[in-house]
Amino acid sequence: MTRQSVFLERLTESLIAAGLDVYQIDHEDANGQFEINYTYADCLKSADDYILFKMAASHIANELGMTCSFMPKPFGNRPGNGMHMHMSIGDGEKSLFHDDSDTTGHGLSPLAYHFLAGILHHAPALCALAAPTVNSYKRLVVSQSLTGSTWAPAYISYGNNNRSTMVRIPYGRLELRLPDGSCNPYLTTAAVIAAGLDGVERKLDPGAGHASNLFDLSLAEMKAQGIGILPQNLNESLDKLEANQVLRDALGHALTDEFIKLKRAEWIDYQRHVSDWEINRYVEFF
Repeated sequence: MTRQSVFLERLTESLIAAGLDVYQIDHEDANGQFEINYTYADCLKSADDYILFKMAASHIANELGMTCSFMPKPFGNRPGNGMHMHMSIGDGEKSLFHDDSDTTGHGLSPLAYHFLAGILHHAPALCALAAPTVNSYKRLVVSQSLTGSTWAPAYISYGNNNRSTMVRIPYGRLELRLPDGSCNPYLTTAAVIAAGLDGVERKLDPGAGHASNLFDLSLAEMKAQGIGILPQNLNESLDKLEANQVLRDALGHALTDEFIKLKRAEWIDYQRHVSDWEINRYVEFF
C-alpha cells in the first residue's frame, strides 16, 4: 500500500469530493490488488457510484502512468477480481432482511431466505449477466487454485461468513460473490432483483447453508449435498439465460436477445483464437 499510496490517496480524495463516503482501503491477495469501500446506497445510486469509481480509478491511474484494470482474471497465477454485491431490502426505517431471532445464526428473516433461494435457483442464468466475458470463467473455474487458495465462487451455495460459497452471509444481509468487474452493474442488479423476488413470490427454500471450504469437497460429495456447479464457460451460461423466462421477462426479451447475440459472437471469436498455450503444447507434439 505504501508503494501505491499516491494513487490510493488521490483516488480516495477525488471520490470523497464527488460525494462518495470512502471509509476503508484494503490490500487484497494479489500484488497491486486493492479494495476501496464506500457506504452503501439504494440500487440505482450504487450502480452509478460503481461506474464513477471505475472511471475515476482508471483516469487517475492513467495520469500516473499506470493501468487500473477490473478484468476478472488478468493473470492465470494470481487471484481474480470480483464485484461482490451486498444487499438487503428495507422499508425506509429498517432492514427487512435482518432478524436476530434466526436460530441458524445467520441473522436473516424469512423474507431474506426466500430472496436468497431465488438467487440460488436462478444462479446459472444470472451467471451470463454477472460474469459476462470469456475471461470471467477463468475466475470461476472448478479446481484447486494455482495461487494456493481462492475465494471465487464456483458452486451454487451459501454459508455463514463462508467465502467459498456463492452467497456469503455477513449476518443480517446477503453478499453475492458471483459478479466480476466486467459486468454491467445495472443489468446485473436488475437480474438479481428479479431472481430474488421470484424466490419471495414463490416462497422458495434455500435449504441448509454450508460452513466448510467447498474447494476441499469432491464432485461426488458436492452432488450428495445438493450443491450445484456454476456454468464453466460463457456459452453455457448464455444457454441458461436464454432458457430462463423469469429473467427474460424482467429484462425484456428484446434486450436479452440482443445481449445473447452479442455474447455468442464474443464466444465464437474466442473459439477461433489459437492461444500461446495451444502453440506451445501442440505444434511440435503433433
